[in-house]
Amino acid sequence: MTLTSILPTLRASIPDPFAIDRWPEWTHPTTRDVIVSGVSMLRLVEICDTPCVHVAAAVIPGTHGRPSGLEQASVIVARVTAVPRAGVLELDAALGTVQAHLDEARLIGRVSTRRIRSYELGASCVSLPDDVVAGDLVAIPCRGAITCRSLRTGARP
Repeated sequence: MTLTSILPTLRASIPDPFAIDRWPEWTHPTTRDVIVSGVSMLRLVEICDTPCVHVAAAVIPGTHGRPSGLEQASVIVARVTAVPRAGVLELDAALGTVQAHLDEARLIGRVSTRRIRSYELGASCVSLPDDVVAGDLVAIPCRGAITCRSLRTGARP
């Protein structure tokens, strides 16, 4: 349990903690964005729309962020297309073919001070603030180098 989960209003001034080993090199969260290797995920969406992907070196587990010379990691930014019923979420990206770390998913683009809740996302679950609406942006770290083509609805592995 973290301070931001106990007191969600703290998210307006400090970002939620994150597992550095799950994100690409040089990742740091802000209250409303995730910066990966100097690239703002919000700015990436402005340029590329959604879903979009940023690929960088993976982090060697247990090194507090040291980049790997061999492995890669990605961040997917997807838009919420619908919240059809309570506890269910739909994105504009098909995540079935990627190794997504859904436990590290983050709402970006705005600050929410609402409590975190679990949403069904296909066959998996993701934890996000309970005021998520269509149009919100979600950043999700993944293992390996992901292509935008693999995120298209109906994509095959």
